[in-house]
Amino acid sequence: MKAKTKIFGIIAFINLVLFLVAYNIRPIKVNYDAKEVQLKFTVPPNFPQPGSQYDQHFVTPAGFKLGRILFYDRALSIDNSISCASCHQSFSAFSDQNKHVSQGFKQCSGTRNTPALFNLAWQKEFMWDGRVKLFQLSSHNAIINPCEIANSMAGAVEKLRANGHYTDLFRNAYGSVDIDSARLLNALTQFMSMLVSANSRYDKYRRYEQGGVFTTDEKNGYILFRQKCSACHKEPLFTDLSYRNTGLDLVSIDRGRDSSTHLATDVGKFRVPSLRNIEVTAPYMHDGRFATLEDVLTHYANGVKRNTHLDEQLRHNGTLGLALSSSDQHKIIAFLKTLTDKEFLTDVRFQIP
Repeated sequence: MKAKTKIFGIIAFINLVLFLVAYNIRPIKVNYDAKEVQLKFTVPPNFPQPGSQYDQHFVTPAGFKLGRILFYDRALSIDNSISCASCHQSFSAFSDQNKHVSQGFKQCSGTRNTPALFNLAWQKEFMWDGRVKLFQLSSHNAIINPCEIANSMAGAVEKLRANGHYTDLFRNAYGSVDIDSARLLNALTQFMSMLVSANSRYDKYRRYEQGGVFTTDEKNGYILFRQKCSACHKEPLFTDLSYRNTGLDLVSIDRGRDSSTHLATDVGKFRVPSLRNIEVTAPYMHDGRFATLEDVLTHYANGVKRNTHLDEQLRHNGTLGLALSSSDQHKIIAFLKTLTDKEFLTDVRFQIP
């Protein structure tokens, strides 16, 4: 009896594996006939204006719809196995939840953690090292990267031209049936530019809106956050858009910003990520080395290495890191969880059409 039970268990496990493999390689079923959504890019009242390179008026309902479909359509890849949404999942603020590093075409593992996608209109540069300077080129990198979507722009365009659904979609968005790489990237940018996250409990607290109530721990955590963390994670975006070395290693394994600037002083520096929705975007750091927020704060309290290019914010009179007691860390984490924007995470406009 035990042997039979064991065999059945093995068979069930094999079936589960086969199901998961089939799930990951099947063409995703997007609704090409989804209704257009009337929407307009608006700057939240507690936010600054977007960067100068961003045009607030270029998003159209037809362009957004096209970008949304493209974002979820695995047809962009060579073998219909992967889409943008495969690594950027809406329920985790368009990050790749529980994956240390990005995992793309044929399970190829990248070298860096998949960044969350929101409030992109306020970014000046893209990727962990800032090597992509234009918003519309951020998708280009993913499409042609052999470890991500693993196609070429010409190959992606050819596949869209062969898919009859896209003829009307491109005509409606751009006034003609021409399908090219510029329009492909523009449509994706229209979709991603609308991924604005600004309705967390923190935002409601700051705007004195209903639902913006903090507990005592959250209030104290907010005070501590402003004292200890806000130099780099500046409100309201919760990033100052800079690149910093946070002492993860004594000698930086990943060259970081230096791979873009080729400056020795930039070795081991990475973009300061936004802390918005941080509760749902684990694991953390550019290589996903920390599984929990507790791990992150333990690093800043006790684990900072004396890297040659360590950021000055983590050097104080010969002492490394931040003075954070266990109680301080608990309160800061309580505050950080108020940055979770549940309305953004469940917004039907951003789900698979």
